Amino acid sequence: MYLVAIAWLYVAVMMAIAEATHSQGSILGAIITLLLYGVLPLSLVLYVMGTPMRRRQRLQQEQVQAQAQDENPVPAQKPPADPLKTP
Repeated sequence: MYLVAIAWLYVAVMMAIAEATHSQGSILGAIITLLLYGVLPLSLVLYVMGTPMRRRQRLQQEQVQAQAQDENPVPAQKPPADPLKTP
């Protein structure tokens, strides 16, 4: 997954450099090219591709917490005395 991301970013950087060094290009055009063709789509793809990993980590953390509760249960508290009952 990261190899594709690195290659994508490399191509976007090369496009930005070509835009900046071209006689009709500009630095502003290079920055916009880098953002619109590189950073924004890449961040979206990496976020979507990382969803299963985040879900797996969350489930694993929930399992660890459930096991910790099973091993160390909270002691049952004595129910409060009935205020209407007289001794």
